Amino acid sequence: MSGQGVVPGPDGLLRCPWGLEAETMADYRVYHDTEWGRPVHGDDALYERISLEAFQSGLSWLTILRRREGFRAAFADFSIAKVAEFTEADEQRLIADPGIIRNRAKIAATISNARAAAALAPGELDELIWSHAPAPDGRPIPRTFADVAAITPESTALSRDLKKRGFRFVGPTTAYALMQACGLVNDHLADCHSHDTV
Repeated sequence: MSGQGVVPGPDGLLRCPWGLEAETMADYRVYHDTEWGRPVHGDDALYERISLEAFQSGLSWLTILRRREGFRAAFADFSIAKVAEFTEADEQRLIADPGIIRNRAKIAATISNARAAAALAPGELDELIWSHAPAPDGRPIPRTFADVAAITPESTALSRDLKKRGFRFVGPTTAYALMQACGLVNDHLADCHSHDTV
């Protein structure tokens, strides 16, 4: 897929190729068309995206999408204040929860990240993340997937700033995926029908 450009969907609209993988078309298409690349604001909403991107590390994004409601139920709808109060008993409950990815290190990081976020002033997580959005002017518009970066100077800086505040599982690649998903960058391909609507 790396050198592939847009592909037509069953409705005739051109989309990024990952949004139309045959076996997963419906799930990815909805996420691609309605969420990916659209601006996300709010500390809890961004905490959810940080958490999901961390859980996705080493896995298919589809695995996360299909368990998203399970994650929301397990992690108190990603309320920073509530997850920051989780106890060791909560951690054990989560490790046994079949509705999520039962990775001990990622579960512990999600709870730890809630505590790191809770230590910030209201709105500070949103401000911190969005302060790393590159200026839209001068960014080349990707025409194929080969043109889409995995790491950028901005994602490296965002990763560093989050780690400095105690966040875990937020390396530069995960930080860039967060930036793409939350609309800090627009990596919809140039001819994708969503490129000009995000």
